[in-house]
Amino acid sequence: MADPWRSPNRGPGPDGTRHAGPGSAGRYNVAFAMLAGIRARSFWALALGASILAVAVPAGADLRISDLDVFLNDHELTVNVAVLGAIGPASQEGIQSGIPTHLRYTVELWQYNPYWRDSRLLTMMVERQLAYNVVTKEYKVTTLKGERRAPHVTRDLRDAQRVLSEVRGLKLTPVGAVDKAGIIYVRVRAESALNGDNSIVSRMAGTAEQAMRQSDYRTLQRVQ
Repeated sequence: MADPWRSPNRGPGPDGTRHAGPGSAGRYNVAFAMLAGIRARSFWALALGASILAVAVPAGADLRISDLDVFLNDHELTVNVAVLGAIGPASQEGIQSGIPTHLRYTVELWQYNPYWRDSRLLTMMVERQLAYNVVTKEYKVTTLKGERRAPHVTRDLRDAQRVLSEVRGLKLTPVGAVDKAGIIYVRVRAESALNGDNSIVSRMAGTAEQAMRQSDYRTLQRVQ
């Protein structure tokens, strides 16, 4: 008596070979179509993400970290940073109308690890603001975060931009807190944004830019 639950095409044939059921080819085609659809959607998602990133960085972006110096001595580790293009062409009109621009430095101290991911030892942030007074026609550079310094007031835009774009003698950590046998380096990210807005929309409009730079590897041990 035939088993009512067994497909007649699933059993062994006269030659002893097994044959696929009548629905196997259809199920294979459906699975193949689903896989092709998933791959196509993934491809278009990647293409869309790449296009968004490409558009988010305007062709005229000119913010860059021109100088990054790390100094080691017997007592402390200090960093000097300078950027170029802190005020982009698209931000000039906004500044002249009284909208302030912000420049943020994120300074990180890392320890190199040849066998695993590098370790971030310290993060410091310095943020400054440049504002123009349309009544007195003066530029004012003030510190918002990370340092203590008196406001700098001038009528020369280039002088104000110089003060905004340079960080000198930033103390990261006492040398005693760093492993003398370890290899360290400093990574800096600079972000310039009109009115502090560093969104994708503002980067597409050219009123916000960012740049990154990493120092050379250093060690605290003296070379004999």
